[in-house]
Amino acid sequence: MSGMIISTAKIVRQVVLQQVQTIPEELFDIQAAGFNNTIRWNVGHIIYWMDQYSILSLGFPSVIPDSYVTLFSSGTKPSDWTSAPPSKEELVEMLKAQLSRLSELTPELLEKELSTPYAFGPFEFNTAGELFNFALIHESIHLGTISSQLKVVSC
Repeated sequence: MSGMIISTAKIVRQVVLQQVQTIPEELFDIQAAGFNNTIRWNVGHIIYWMDQYSILSLGFPSVIPDSYVTLFSSGTKPSDWTSAPPSKEELVEMLKAQLSRLSELTPELLEKELSTPYAFGPFEFNTAGELFNFALIHESIHLGTISSQLKVVSC
């Protein structure tokens, strides 16, 4: 089962990369009606949380710039930004770097029990694989949001 999670993680990230690379950067910062954020924010949020889930579930060190916390963590929004966000190119490179880092995953890593169960709302994750699998669901949700935003801002 853990091998499938690793395979799925790589596929999901490749789909995200393919989608993001096709979006013109001039659409990255348009906040469409009905959305709390932008395409750029969603891409950065995906990167930020994959980094956090890698820390929480696998004990990997963070590899993202410190600025990503204030730009892309939960509860942030572009209208509150006081510093320039990363360019599309920088975000794409970070997505690619995280995809490469997925090659470090092994089924054994994902089968490890977390030292302390991780609670997220009503959910509790006990193994690295459970939490990492949730990271994939999270990434897919934001990919869907990006696709919806793209449809709205492209009209």
